[in-house]
Amino acid sequence: MIKLLHAADFHLDSPYRSLSVDQARQRRRESRENLLRLTQFANAGAVDVVLLAGDLFDSSEIYRETMEMLAKTLGEIKGRVFIAPGNHDFWDINGPYGKVQWPDNVHIFRRNAIEAVELPELNCIVYGAAFTQNECSESLLKDFHVPQDDRTHIMVLHGDVDGAARYNAVTRDEIAQSGLDYLALGHVHAFSGIEKFGTTAWAYPGCPEGRGFDECGEHGVIMGTVGKDTADLHFVPFGRRRYEIITVDVTGRDVMEALEAALAKRHTEMDIYRIVFSGETDVGGVDLTEIHDALGERFYQLELRDETRVAEDIWLYAKEDSLRGLFLKSLLRRKAEAKTPEDFARIERAARFGLAALENRDL
Repeated sequence: MIKLLHAADFHLDSPYRSLSVDQARQRRRESRENLLRLTQFANAGAVDVVLLAGDLFDSSEIYRETMEMLAKTLGEIKGRVFIAPGNHDFWDINGPYGKVQWPDNVHIFRRNAIEAVELPELNCIVYGAAFTQNECSESLLKDFHVPQDDRTHIMVLHGDVDGAARYNAVTRDEIAQSGLDYLALGHVHAFSGIEKFGTTAWAYPGCPEGRGFDECGEHGVIMGTVGKDTADLHFVPFGRRRYEIITVDVTGRDVMEALEAALAKRHTEMDIYRIVFSGETDVGGVDLTEIHDALGERFYQLELRDETRVAEDIWLYAKEDSLRGLFLKSLLRRKAEAKTPEDFARIERAARFGLAALENRDL
């Protein structure tokens, strides 16, 4: 049995545009430190093979010291390391991969075709291929079959299962017919679960750490053992910070009490949160500035959104013979004609701002 660690999609030197300049700098530093954590994790687990399935950096605009640290840190792994460059970190002799010296234990696949590396000491073959530009329109797995023998056959590849043709779209049938014991994939940023087509186990580990609110929750790597016709693999949490979105319904409730109830038992100091307030409120809505001032220090970063709607009983004032009544009556007609959530949201905002103006008060 071969002990392996499978990771992908580090996207080193991502810009982190939604964070402050200082936080973005800190997150880039932390992402580089994740390489050291990965090395320590691999060595502590005595893994034989580390499979890195592409997009290790975010673009060719990567700091040289990041690449040097990547090469140095991977060189400290006691097992063999295999890299299959993807669409963000595609192989180019004049690109970042070609500008540093790689240690002997690291093998980077450099061709847009499947290659094999034999590991006789493990009775194993590791296959892989590289994106050589930012797209790969032909399935690299097409017509691939492993030889019928007693060796363990593993592949590392960046690709999109049943997905977009431009990103090496591999099919379920191609995976099943490959005869591989394990296919280690990168590109999808969420853990896929350990799947199986035919006798071939395959998985996406997802990115090891989220970088935005489209990558919420726990992120990590895959670790375990693979042998001939068998794979015992599991997901291991790895990320140090999480992105989380929670929705707080404030209908008929004190806003702060509703929020505190939603945050109960959550440890938020290390994490980036988006809190969305929903439900019905009076015309004032939710005071996001006040809430941020009160709670902001409890989070690494806090983003607040008010998606509440004006309470239905506010619209009863449309029956008044007054300027307020005429204003609300006009909005009710538009509300009846609204066709999209965006239209409804604009009408809600108009009601809040208009009533605040009519009543000569701040919103």
